[in-house]
Amino acid sequence: MIMGTRVHGAAESGTPGLTNPVRYPQTAPPEVRTKRAFVLLAMTLVLPGSAQVVAGDRRLGRRALRTTFACWALILLGLVVALTNRTLAVGIVTHRWWSLALIVALLGIALGWALLFVNTLRLIRMPLLDRGVRPLVAGALALLMVLTSGSLAYGAYVLGVGRSTVGSIFQSGPAFDPVDGRYNFLLMGGDAGEDRTGRRPDSISVISVDAETGSTVTFSIPRNFQNAQFSADSPLWDVYPDGYNCGDPCIINSLYTDVTQNYTDLYPGAADPGAEAMMDAASGVLGIEVQSYLLVDMNGFEQLVDAMGGIRIDAGGWVPITAGEIPGSDPIRHYPPDGWIKPGVQTLDGYHALWYARSREFVTDYDRIARQQCVQQAMIAQLDPATVLTRFQSIAAAGTQIVETDIPQDQLASFVDLGLKAKGQETRRLTIGPPDFGTPAENFVTYPDFDLIHDRVQEMIAGSGATPAAAAALPLERAGVVSGLPAQTTDDGITEEYLQELATIGDDATLGDLLADNGQCSPA
Repeated sequence: MIMGTRVHGAAESGTPGLTNPVRYPQTAPPEVRTKRAFVLLAMTLVLPGSAQVVAGDRRLGRRALRTTFACWALILLGLVVALTNRTLAVGIVTHRWWSLALIVALLGIALGWALLFVNTLRLIRMPLLDRGVRPLVAGALALLMVLTSGSLAYGAYVLGVGRSTVGSIFQSGPAFDPVDGRYNFLLMGGDAGEDRTGRRPDSISVISVDAETGSTVTFSIPRNFQNAQFSADSPLWDVYPDGYNCGDPCIINSLYTDVTQNYTDLYPGAADPGAEAMMDAASGVLGIEVQSYLLVDMNGFEQLVDAMGGIRIDAGGWVPITAGEIPGSDPIRHYPPDGWIKPGVQTLDGYHALWYARSREFVTDYDRIARQQCVQQAMIAQLDPATVLTRFQSIAAAGTQIVETDIPQDQLASFVDLGLKAKGQETRRLTIGPPDFGTPAENFVTYPDFDLIHDRVQEMIAGSGATPAAAAALPLERAGVVSGLPAQTTDDGITEEYLQELATIGDDATLGDLLADNGQCSPA
């Protein structure tokens, strides 16, 4: 009662301090109080601390404003660094200690911002607002806290998941320099099924990237490639001085298991001697130095594709989902396929993407290689920022389970930057076998001409593998270019039922003719 009399008297006398509606809303009409509430919320959103300066604890407001200006300065500095030195920016995010400091800072800012919103709610003085306005103010406050503190907390969480993922996949180790201006990475798809002895990399590619421009060439080595060579400084030189040449058992993908089981002592200290041996073999085949490897477990590949939300491709032809082997069959035969992947533009989930990449029934290994290249390109193209951000947790969880590499963690930032350079460029490709070298009937992969291979590899690296006119006259794989053009599939009246009937009666010849185009695909 005394307070009411005092305010009334002050209002009548025109005392400016007590009649200020921002600091003393009890003297203002209802519509002004409502406007004041939303203005204070907007001030806390745009300039945290400013609401406290004009309507509450000025000392708290000034401290919050200093923190706000410091954060703005750091954000501006971060933008400048991201635009001028992308490698440094990525390095800060991926570094084990800097990323931890960034996580702590984000959580601290999120908490401080949330406390300022709570303090602003106190300054609004909800009992002074009309009953119909109070839910609107409360809802606006909740929404703004989610957008600000919630987003910062989620950003800290994503950064924490990424930090954990990087620490799980990438190991500490010395950085390595480019060779002749290029980084050469071995990419393998490992498959350790129940019917196999050890893990065998059925998908073998070397990704050669220009260290300055990001220009990329992919060299695919068929899994049944024989007589792989080793340089004199390879630990396997003494074991296989004439190459990996023990006949059919010595196809290149068996080298991984051979070394893992018999020659691990040749690679002391190596986390994965089989992968190190595969790098030596790929170096000898191509005539370039392969510096690092990335091994993807195909048993987890399905989970990774599902985590991405599937991959979109233009499938060139029908692809069978291979069924189990018929016991006692010689040569080995399979039961009729468990299903079929149809031609045309479609989004494949993990299960179908895995079979699209691994199926080779009724066709050759070279058709499968073409589809594997297509799947790789589709995944790279579709790992855009939106996909990564919205599905980061599931992608990261899948990555820790299926990816193994010896790429040093401290060099990750420079390679991420290199990958961003390569992403917008055309990727040329060369298969070390048909159709780029001979035909299946000529057995080039059994008796390879290494001088010819090395010459062609250097031509591809130099960008002179084929002239535009010659490239136009060659098949897609022969031209060595990953095309963005559709696979040009047509509706020729073939049905899944018809293909299944052919498989049931064992008409492999007709199926081979009908499926001959299933390696002609492209990312969609």
